[in-house]
Amino acid sequence: MSQAPVDRHSIAATYDLIKPHVRRTPVLDVDGADFGLPGIRLTLKLELMQHTGSFKTRGAFANMLTRNIPAAGVVAASGGNHGVAVAYTAGKLGVPVRVFVPTVASPAKMERIRGYGAHLVVTGDRYADALAASEEWAAGSGAMQVHAYDQIETLLGQGSVGLEFEEQAPALDSLLVAVGGGGLIGGIAAWYAGRTALIGVEPEACPTLAMALEAGRPVDSPAGGIAADSLAPRQVGQLMFPLAQQYVKQVALVPDSAIQEAQRVLWRVLRIATEPGGAAAMAALLAGRYRPAGGEHVGVLVCGANTTAVDFGEATSATQR
Repeated sequence: MSQAPVDRHSIAATYDLIKPHVRRTPVLDVDGADFGLPGIRLTLKLELMQHTGSFKTRGAFANMLTRNIPAAGVVAASGGNHGVAVAYTAGKLGVPVRVFVPTVASPAKMERIRGYGAHLVVTGDRYADALAASEEWAAGSGAMQVHAYDQIETLLGQGSVGLEFEEQAPALDSLLVAVGGGGLIGGIAAWYAGRTALIGVEPEACPTLAMALEAGRPVDSPAGGIAADSLAPRQVGQLMFPLAQQYVKQVALVPDSAIQEAQRVLWRVLRIATEPGGAAAMAALLAGRYRPAGGEHVGVLVCGANTTAVDFGEATSATQR
C-alpha cells in the first residue's frame, strides 16, 4: 500500500480498510440566508465529529493498518490534532507511541494526547522543530514515523473525507477546505480530480499553499496567527503539491478576525464549537474572500473541534444572561 498512487482507486481501497475504525461523519444542509448568504445552498460536512475531534484519525489508521509497525512503535510530530489522532489510533491498536509537539500546541490538544496514553514531548516553537526532534527519536529508537501530511498513506486516509462527502452531497459546485500542510486538501483533490471546484483556505498569517503556488514549489512561509497549531507548517508537503497545482482552483486567505467571527457564527447559528482551524473554511465565505455565484451549491468542511473556548470570548455565558 505504501507505493500506491494517490488516486480514487487507492483512496477507495484505503477507505475499505479504515472504515471499521472511523466515523462516517454527517453532513448538514443549511440555507445560506442563515449566514447572511441568500441564494446560496450550503452543505457542511461535520468532520469535527470524527474520533479525536478531527479528520486526522483517518490518516493515522491508514498508516498503522497498511505499514509494518516495529516493536519500538510509532512516533509523530504534530501541531496538535495529528498527535491526538496518532495517540488514539496507537492506543486502539496496542502500539507504543511518542508524540512531539511545539510550544504553540494548544493545552486542550496536549491534554488529549496524554489522555490517550502517549508519551508527550513539548519542544521548539513551531511544528518544524517538533518534526526534527521526532526524526531524531525515530533514527535512534527504530520507531516508525507517522507523518502529519507528507506521507502517501496519510493522503490516502484523508482522501476518504472527499469520498464520503461526494456520496453524501453528490452535486456540489464548489468545496472549501482549510489548508495546513496540505494532507487533507491533497487527498480530497485526488478524490475529486477536478470534478468540483476546490478552494483552499489559509490564514493570512500562514499562507503556506498560496506562497507555494506562486513560487511553483513548496517554500518556507510565515507561521503565526490563532490557527498556528493546526494550519502553520513551514512548507506544504511535496506529495500534495502537484495535486494542488492541478486541482485547487483558488486559495482564499482570511484574517484571524474572520476566523474568530466564523467560530462565533457557527456557534450562534448551529451550536457547533470549532477550533480556529476548523472554522477557517467558513470564514472565507463569511468574510467574502470566496464569493460564490448565485444559486451555487457550496460544500464547507468543518474539520476540527479541539478547543476549550466554548464561549469564544463573549463577555457572559448563556446561563448568565
